[in-house]
Order: sequence, then structure tokens, then C-alpha cells
Amino acid sequence: MNMDSRDKHQTGKNHHLLQAMGHAVDGIITMLREERNMRYHTLAAVLALLVGWLLKVDANEWLWLLLVIFLVFAAEFLNTVTEAVTDLLVSHHYNVEVKKAKDVAAGGVLIAACFAVLVGLIIFVPRIINLIR
Repeated sequence: MNMDSRDKHQTGKNHHLLQAMGHAVDGIITMLREERNMRYHTLAAVLALLVGWLLKVDANEWLWLLLVIFLVFAAEFLNTVTEAVTDLLVSHHYNVEVKKAKDVAAGGVLIAACFAVLVGLIIFVPRIINLIR
């Protein structure tokens, strides 16, 4: 049976790399459409990349910026998975262990975002100060 990346009823493994990549792209699109915080993270990433380009950061600084951007994205994806799976397991009813899992996952996003802000400050503040002088 041949299934493409748009078949929402697939229950088995992907049979081709392109099929797997199609599902991954579907997941990214879903995150951007359905998760408000992912849209905020994406906006922050675009702004950081624009500022990096305007301030002409060097290759090592680009690596740090890209690292923290993708770290925040990965944390947000894992947080969303945690929320979806735990809600499914308890049929959207309150459970103290589910709350714990969600809080820990959200804490991971917060830590990643704080690290991203710190890296951004270390890279951008000295350059901005030099522009002002």
C-alpha cells in the first residue's frame, strides 16, 4: 500500500526517506499553525538572524546563534509532544503526574530560551555599544 506524507491515517513505519521527511514537514507546519509560542520563537529567531546580519557577526557567533535558535525550537517541539501525549493519556483530565511532566517540559523551554537570550546579549551588546560610541 503506497502512502504519501499527506495520509493522516498511516499507522506503520515510513517506507521511504521522502515519506518520513514529508511527515516531518507536516509536523513543522502544524507547530507553526497551532502553537502560539512557536510563532513567537520563530519571530525572535528571525529578528536575531536579522540583527546578526546587520551587525556582521563572525562565523563563530553565527554558530552560537544558530545553536540556541535550534535548541529553543527543539525544546518547544518536545514540550508540545509532552503536552499532547500526556493529555491523550489522561483524556484531558487533571492528573498531578501529568502536570509535573508538562511543567518540566515547559521548564526545558524556559531554560533554552534564557540561554538564547544570554548568548544574544553576549554577541549583540558589545557591537551595539560600539555603534553608539
